[in-house]
This record gives sequence, C-alpha cells and structure tokens, in this order.
Amino acid sequence: MTLKAIKFTPEVMLSAPRRSPAVPSPDGKRALFTVSTYSFESHKKTAQIRVLDIESGQSKVLVEDLGASEPNWVGEDEFVYLKGWEKGKTVIVVDSVSKPGEGRYDVATIDGVLGNLKVKKLPSGRIALACSALATPDGRLANPEAEKKPYSSAKIYTGLFVRHWDTWLTENRNSIWYGALEKREGKFELLGNGLTNALAGTGLSSPVPPFGGTGDFDISAKGLVFVAKDPKIDPAIYTKTDLYFVPIVEFTEPKPPSPKIIETLCLEGYTQSPVFSHCGRKVAFTRMRSRQYESDKPRVLLLRDVDNIAPAEEFFETKDGEGAWDYRPESLIWSADDSTLYATAEHQGRTLVWELPADPVHAKDLPTEVKTVEGSVGDIRLLGDSSKKLFVTSTSLIDNSCYSVIDPSHGTASVVSSGSKQGKTFGLNRSSCGEIWFKGAGGYPVHALVLRPSNFDKNKKYPLAFLIHGGPQGAWLDGWSTRWNPAIFAEQGYVVVTPNPTGSSGYGMALQDGIQGEWGGRPYNDLMACFEHIADNLPYVDTNRAVALGASYGGYMINWIQGHPLGRKFKALVCHDGVFSTLNQWSTEELFFPIHDFEGTIYDNREAYEKWDPAQHVNEWATPQLIIHSELDYRLPITEGLSPFNILQAKGIPSKLLMFPDENHWVIKPENSLVWHREVLNWINKYSGIEEETTLTDRTK
Repeated sequence: MTLKAIKFTPEVMLSAPRRSPAVPSPDGKRALFTVSTYSFESHKKTAQIRVLDIESGQSKVLVEDLGASEPNWVGEDEFVYLKGWEKGKTVIVVDSVSKPGEGRYDVATIDGVLGNLKVKKLPSGRIALACSALATPDGRLANPEAEKKPYSSAKIYTGLFVRHWDTWLTENRNSIWYGALEKREGKFELLGNGLTNALAGTGLSSPVPPFGGTGDFDISAKGLVFVAKDPKIDPAIYTKTDLYFVPIVEFTEPKPPSPKIIETLCLEGYTQSPVFSHCGRKVAFTRMRSRQYESDKPRVLLLRDVDNIAPAEEFFETKDGEGAWDYRPESLIWSADDSTLYATAEHQGRTLVWELPADPVHAKDLPTEVKTVEGSVGDIRLLGDSSKKLFVTSTSLIDNSCYSVIDPSHGTASVVSSGSKQGKTFGLNRSSCGEIWFKGAGGYPVHALVLRPSNFDKNKKYPLAFLIHGGPQGAWLDGWSTRWNPAIFAEQGYVVVTPNPTGSSGYGMALQDGIQGEWGGRPYNDLMACFEHIADNLPYVDTNRAVALGASYGGYMINWIQGHPLGRKFKALVCHDGVFSTLNQWSTEELFFPIHDFEGTIYDNREAYEKWDPAQHVNEWATPQLIIHSELDYRLPITEGLSPFNILQAKGIPSKLLMFPDENHWVIKPENSLVWHREVLNWINKYSGIEEETTLTDRTK
C-alpha cells in the first residue's frame, strides 16, 4: 500500500522507492525492473526485483535480496540476474516469473564483481551474455576483496591520471567478459570454462570509467562492439575513445579474435552508445569531433556491415564539419524492422525521443520529435521483440519514475505505471510547474524552469530560491533528482527558478559553446538578466528575500557571484563542491576539461585562468555562505572548500562548513544526504525569513 506524504520533505524523497528502467519481455506483455528503498527508521536498505504487467500496470515481487540486480529475460517466463556474494564474488542466477523462487537456481559463481549484464538469444538457441568486471594486467579476472592486503599503503605513479572521480587508479582495469548459456535437462548451464575476457592482451579497457556502463558495449549473433579509450594518448589530456568490433560466433570461443577499430574519418572525440541492428550486421553509435572537449556535440553514425568493415557514415553531415542537427543525441535504439532509429536528446529543458531513418542516405530531413509523456526520458526500449511501439522510462519535476508506452506511428503516449502516481504520492502536482524566457546579456533568448509551492497563492509573495546548475555544459531539466530536487525547496515555501544560461545544453551548440573562455562573463550576465526579469515580471516572487545555491560549476558561480554585484542581491549563498580558484584547476583529474574551457594550459594561457578567478575578488565578499565539500571529490579537491570557508571566517562573514569524508563530487549515501538537506534548508530558511515565518505559524496553532 502506498501512503501519501503530508508534506514533501527530504526524508520523504530519500526514503521513496527508487525504480530502475524496466526491461520489456520478448512478447511485450511484462517488464522486469528493480526497486530499492532506504528506511530512516531501521537505517537499512532493501532491494527487490519486480515484474510489471504492462496492461494492468500492476507489479509483483520476484526476488527480495539486497545483492540482486540487473534482471534480463532469457525466455518468455525465465530471467537471469546477478547476485553479489561474499568476498567479492558474483552468482549468476536464473528464476521464473510465473513461479518465482520455486525454480530458482544458481548457474555459476564467478570470483569477481560482475556488472552491466547484457544477454542475446543466438540462432542456435543459446543465450549469449556479456558483462563487465575488473581484469588484471595479464587478463585474469580481478577480485580486490580476495587479494592479500599489502603491508604498505604507498601508491607510486610515473604518469598522469593517477586518480579518477573518487578512486586512486590501480593496475586493474575494466574489461568485458562473455559467455554462453545453454539449457540442458531443463536448466541453463554456463558453457565451457566460464567467462572469457574479450579484451585480454589488447591494452584496451571498457566500459570507460567513471560512468561507463551497458551503453559502452553491445552484443549480437555477429559478436561484440565496445568503446575504449585510445591507449596511445594520455586519458588525462584527451577525450578520444574509439569503437571496436570483435567477431564472436558462439560466445564460447576461449580466445577471441583481435578487435577491429572502426574508422570515423574527421571525428575523433568521445564515442558512445553503440547498438547492433536486429539483423546483427549494422551498428549505430555516436561520436564527437573534438578529441579534447568532453561536451562536444555527438554525431549519429552508421557502421553498415560488420562483415565488411568500412569507415562509418555520418548522419546529417555538412561540408563545414559542424553537422546539421544542432542537438546532442545520447542513447539509440533500432526499430524492430531496422528501418528507423530512435534517439534521446535534450531540447529546451527536457530530454525527448527523436525519430530518424536508419540510413544516412535516407536521412534528408532532421529528426522529428516523438510524442512522450511530460518530463524527461531516461531510457527507451522496444515493447517486445517485434513491436512498433516503444517502452519508455522517464521522470519529471514531480514524478520520480514513470513507465509509459509510446506509439510513434500514431503519435500517442500513455502512462503504464508511475512510482509516485504522477506526483500525488508526494503531494505534488503539475500545476506547480512553469517556465520563463528572457533576454540574455547578448540579446539571445534564455530559458528557465519555475517551480512553485504546491499550496501556491498568486496573491502572496514567496522568497526566491535561485539554483545554478553544474557542468557547466549541462542544464536543469524537467526531471527528477535526489541530489538537487527543486520540489524540496518549493515545498519549504520558495518559488524556485532554475535558469539555463550560456553554457547550457539542449538549446543549440552556440549557446553551449559560448561559455568557453567566458566562465564568469556571459553566464554571469545571463544570471543577472534572469534575476532582473524575475523582479520585473513575477509579482509573486520576493527578490528581497532571495537565496542562491549551486554545485560544481554552479558552486564556482556562487563564489564568483559572492565577489560581484549580484552577490549583494541574495540574503544567503550555498556552494557545494565549487571552484574557489581557477588557478587550482590543474589539481583535477581530467585535465582536458580546463584545457578546453580556459583555451589552453595554465602555463601557456595563464591570463585566461586569472581572468575568471573568484579568489581575485575576495575583498568584495559579504554575503552569508554555507560551504559544502567532500574529501573523495577528486574533481575538486577539498582545499577548494576549505579556502573560501577560511576567508569567510577570517573576514567575519557568517559562514558554515559541512564536510563529508566518505562522499565524492556527489552526496549519495542516504544518511549523509539527509544531513546535507537539513543543513542547506536550515541555512537558507534562516536568512530568507522562512524559519521565522514557520516559528510564528507554529506559535499561533
């Protein structure tokens, strides 16, 4: 039974069940998904694998096990999943949807941590499977938990890229492992000698850390395609990743053939999202042009035939090399008959589904938008092996998980299941959502999403919560977040405005690329214009009681604002894992980031780093500020939080430091996240006057 929240609070958000994207069955009638829940009463997490009846929208529990994950269909009724086991081992398990638990059995126990499971039925009837796991330098399966611990904790390096995201690098690397399941005497068996390392001896690693997953590889009856960093260039300096094909027929080959690189002519940046056609011969994928720009525009490409490899063909190619489609495609899938591709891409604060012919020769017109439910799409799949419909997982500003069925041919979209009953469980509703457009500093249009309290009264005035996104090449979307959720602030009594200024994605590459060499310039001026637009055009917003918050680049902008006139417009500021000094950008791990955004290295173009350095303006700092930073944040070392806090304290400016020793660039652990939210809300509520209003209201009850 689902209980409706009296008020949407951090506790409600963080303890709400979290659903994974759902995987439709071959006949399109059911879908597998996982759901995890954290209890602040027991201080424990629970996890389930569930099956959804797509027609009724009802679901039932199949597996209840904290270690169970990644369910995949291996028949109309059977599914396989991974189960984490003791001492870093993983069990491959098969179960039945109609009789869960009764026919459950272990297929194999693997001495390592497996993840990113993919399966494919082969013409022989066998089930090919591929997954990721760490490999030792000599290609063996690595299991750090079972290794003998060294007596010394010393780490020695002689090259760049010594740590990444939240981990100091070791000699072990990600690799893709394959195998085959065959049913014998009613049960699946893992054939041969278990799993085989597809990349052994190649010097290649996939998926690409820190965020690579199932989107970095795919399998078919023809073999394996995968994305890997170019081993000949430094991964700290360059973003180049290549696509490779390995011909594998039975998925029992003890030694796979050498990978074949796929040429892409003038494109040599990030490669992402390879996906085989259903016939198994073609591969669609995306690739960026620049080898030193992580947020460059991905182009859609086609590898026409893996049996006769030739350079990939680009969709919407132009003579100037810019590409005609101005948006950034992310994931791709093929239609059942391989005639159409569907892509996800951001567009003006939302992630939508787009349709295009599956051959560049026929792609004369730009992709067309496919009707979806409100919000942002996170995952698209076919509704069954031969269906013309799509099964979509999405979220919105008010809904944490929505499964829907889309019919592109008829332009219809219908909700199958919503994790929060489209916001009702949280006491949220769509009428609270809005948006504004205003003129940026250069006269160009700039967009912002607006979220009002659920009990909004247009005759009242509400303090402003001004949220600044990170990236900087990113955007606020009409989507759900458990880290920066606008509804949390709105339900405290704020009108929340989330602007997407220069540097934001989803509005064309000119706006996004306009931030290069302009970190504190055009984006700051756009934010100034947004604040003025709110003051002049939203009578229900009290800008005299405004607060501003940001993380990562948004944290940089908070520190920049603090030293400039916009900083005096706010009663309080919150900086999460922000840049204090741009001169310290070379303490990060991915050096290609500052090289691109500051147009060169710090030793070749120091003036560009100095120009937009918040630390140069600390004499102007005056607004109360909360600093949040974590010790495992290797993107921005903790000194970037300690330095501004020390300055605020030394200057006598009201300030507070919140530090997490066990979090990275994000605060993920539920108990830590709850503290984060309480500290942030207490800070802004104190200075905006909401705390006083709440106290007065409580006294009059």
